[in-house]
Amino acid sequence: MLNKNQLTCAIACFLLSAMLSGVGSSLLAQQAPQFASIQHLTNSEAVLKLSAPAGLNFRIDASTNLVGWDFLTTLRSAGSIQHTDSAAPFHLSRFYRAVQAPETNGVTGDHFATAEGDVLIHPINHASFVMVWNGKTIYNDPVGGAAPYQGLPRADLILVSHSHGDHFDSTTLNAVKGTNAVIVAPSAVFNSLSAALKNLTIVQTNGSTTNVMGLTIDSVPAYNSFHPRGTGNGYVLTIGGKRIYMTGDTGDIPEMRALQDIDVAFVCMNLPYTMSIDKAASAVREFRPRVVYPYHYQGYQDSDINNFKRMVGTDLGVEVRLRKWE
Repeated sequence: MLNKNQLTCAIACFLLSAMLSGVGSSLLAQQAPQFASIQHLTNSEAVLKLSAPAGLNFRIDASTNLVGWDFLTTLRSAGSIQHTDSAAPFHLSRFYRAVQAPETNGVTGDHFATAEGDVLIHPINHASFVMVWNGKTIYNDPVGGAAPYQGLPRADLILVSHSHGDHFDSTTLNAVKGTNAVIVAPSAVFNSLSAALKNLTIVQTNGSTTNVMGLTIDSVPAYNSFHPRGTGNGYVLTIGGKRIYMTGDTGDIPEMRALQDIDVAFVCMNLPYTMSIDKAASAVREFRPRVVYPYHYQGYQDSDINNFKRMVGTDLGVEVRLRKWE
């Protein structure tokens, strides 16, 4: 068994999909990704660097035993790929392989396993991100018009946390909604919608629950001095047996600290409108999600977000994923 401080083994391979079954071996060789290096950081994370043909999507998988493999992330290559495996510190050994994704124009992002298939998490900007699961596409607080979502599937489900313009925009909702989309929002958002969008919307208040598309959506409190209690929602989605929490805009509140069994958390941080980095890290250490994404950190520098990661630490088994919220 490899010690986690030793060099992690990497295996580069190529996934033959049905649509590529007739392609010649020379073309396959040109498209196969190659690991250039694997670097262990002082916090035991692994930085994976690959060379891969530009313009194609590649998936990185991980294993602890070379038998069972988990999908880590799908990335689009610009001629090279770099990914930091923030789960590496929690494993005694870690093996990697890279494969070409079957869909050249498919959605990129991190994979998170559920009992009913992976959730693919694709950050957009600020508090906006997209999740794809089991053939359904879920948008969280989409704003910015159509441009940031080009190339992504239209939304089956849209969650809107509150009525502030960096979380809610009717023009964007019209641009991203699918034919049979469902919107979940608090009443302050509902009251600002057109009649057509109101017909798609389920109003939820703090403490209410909705079941839709095989998902359970629990609305939880999100408040501080800039966001009066009851006007906005945080959400806990239960997807394939996993619980995913989005804070919305909130301060350091007891209802967040009391959450249990959260698998993935998206935690806001910026002052004065949400939480400071130290408050956010302290709350995460109390409710202990399995994975946490800091988001909504406009105005903070990379060094600040790295401080959040350091404050959360690794002693409680919480994986902090730092991603680019463009």
